[in-house]
Amino acid sequence: MRGNGKAFGWRFDAGGHDGAMEHPADRWRDELRQRLLAARKDRDAIRVSTYRSALSSIDNAEVPDSPRVTDGEPSDVVVGAVTGLGSAEVPRKQLTDTEIRGLLRAEIDERLVAAEQLAAGGADERAEVVRAEAAILAEVLGDV
Repeated sequence: MRGNGKAFGWRFDAGGHDGAMEHPADRWRDELRQRLLAARKDRDAIRVSTYRSALSSIDNAEVPDSPRVTDGEPSDVVVGAVTGLGSAEVPRKQLTDTEIRGLLRAEIDERLVAAEQLAAGGADERAEVVRAEAAILAEVLGDV
């Protein structure tokens, strides 16, 4: 039997989300994935790389600080481990919109510093690519 998710408070449209139970990171991921798809269709390698990098940054920032698993039955085989269905699951952090914006701003700042260093080292072409990546991320921040 297939349900529509209403029993759980979920509502889906053709895109899979309507925002009812969506977290800010999910909205950012959706936006970046749409942009990534468009960039791939346009064969824009710099935009593809930049959007993938931004998605990875969000994913990495959501990794729990200390995955200490305490639920479940103690394991008889491995000291300190637990057993049971789902006992090793650790929930990911839920980033706020402000945290994601700060994360993307930090990515922009890192790229601008790297571009300066590359230009100082004589790698002007690579510095321009890194500046373009920073501009793409700034565009994303301005649009979302």
